[in-house]
Amino acid sequence: MKPPGAPSRPAPAPRPSAGSAPAETINPAAVQAMREVGIDITDQTPELLEYATAESSDVIVTMGCGDACPVFPGKRYEDWKLDDPAGKGVDAVRPIRDEIRGRVEKLLTDLNLATRPRHTPQRPPA
Repeated sequence: MKPPGAPSRPAPAPRPSAGSAPAETINPAAVQAMREVGIDITDQTPELLEYATAESSDVIVTMGCGDACPVFPGKRYEDWKLDDPAGKGVDAVRPIRDEIRGRVEKLLTDLNLATRPRHTPQRPPA
């Protein structure tokens, strides 16, 4: 139960992972690293970032794609410089996974703070 006066905000809609040059398959080390934290990505496939996906997104997070990243006017962009997990083993993928988790948690916190109604000071009784 939410406290009286608390703003109602639906949970963020899940968005697909997409890229400017997606691989054909998911890195097996990434599958293992995600499984270790209770997330099963075995049914996922890398996808090209499509216009409709970008258009319906509040924030587009890029991970070092440089000039290959498509630009969608009016969107908020975050470019996260991270090691590329491609071809790396699970020991190298774990810190990348953990860094992404921390950044996602911070982004979600920032987005929730940005959408909260601002407090309006009450005037003292006359």
